[in-house]
Amino acid sequence: MTRKINIAVIGTGRMGSVHVRNIARLIPEANLVAVCDIRLEVAQAVADECGIQRVVKDYHELLADPEIEAVLIATSTPTHAFIIKDCARTGKQIFCEKPLAMELKEIDEALEEVEKAGVKLQVGFNRRFDKSFQRVHDIVASGEIGRPCILRITDRDPDFPAMEFLRVSGGIFLDLSIHDFDMARFQIGEVDEVYATGSVLIEPELNEFGDLDTNVITLKFKNGVVAAIDNSRKAVYGYDQRLEVFCSNGTAIANNEMETTAVKGGTGGFVSAKPPYFFMQRYAPCYVEEVRQFVECVRDDKPTPTTGTDGRAAVVLGHAAWKSYRENRPVKVSEIG
Repeated sequence: MTRKINIAVIGTGRMGSVHVRNIARLIPEANLVAVCDIRLEVAQAVADECGIQRVVKDYHELLADPEIEAVLIATSTPTHAFIIKDCARTGKQIFCEKPLAMELKEIDEALEEVEKAGVKLQVGFNRRFDKSFQRVHDIVASGEIGRPCILRITDRDPDFPAMEFLRVSGGIFLDLSIHDFDMARFQIGEVDEVYATGSVLIEPELNEFGDLDTNVITLKFKNGVVAAIDNSRKAVYGYDQRLEVFCSNGTAIANNEMETTAVKGGTGGFVSAKPPYFFMQRYAPCYVEEVRQFVECVRDDKPTPTTGTDGRAAVVLGHAAWKSYRENRPVKVSEIG
């Protein structure tokens, strides 16, 4: 019989509660032994729903328990780095939602503790686990359609998150675009240069704190491949998620998934279904698969599919994009660190 991994979840807000339900119901390789949140009533509610007996307010209680092998961190971004350090020091294997932190110094300190402790760290870049994006990666990596030349990513949210969130999110390049930076590295490799431009075209309130709702980012990779990423905070037709890698002998494309594949034809033309409304629907299987693979890596002592290095690299690209936007010039990744 396959050994189960004892895991605890720290943070039971929007993403944490998704992970709790997934682990409890859909990941038999894990044994969810406890949940934690400073808002005890929030943690208790999801624990009651999923039949979890142990609920705590202070995550240090979980770190002191030798029976807990791994932790999943889904707290607010400013807390990630110091919780990672505490977990590493007690020998826990770690899954942490992105971003690891906003500041590179904090990330570097956390990664140093992880390396010193010899524990695993997986960062929650869920889109790498999407079957369509994975298939594009595999087609290109096989070489069957030649050398990659151009990467295009469209990533548009259906509507704005709360303004309270946006004010502390790090801005569009460190919040929305960060997934695309990781996907770009996953598809092509390391980035050499970033040029970003953008505007406030939909929500004037963003001007108050210097954020954007519309942007286009161009990347030049170390292998010469070029990329174009476009982002919007509001696509009224649904959650727009498209990707293409154009190669010297063909192309690999992942189009939007639709609510259904049915198309209605009539005198007014053809009408198809909308894309899923938001990331919770579009990427639901990915949230299960990323944690399942993490648990498998802990159980079988394998490297995690997304690492602290991946987490840091995406934040570096976010900072490079902001620097490029503010200085209106291409920015070498080496300028950021």
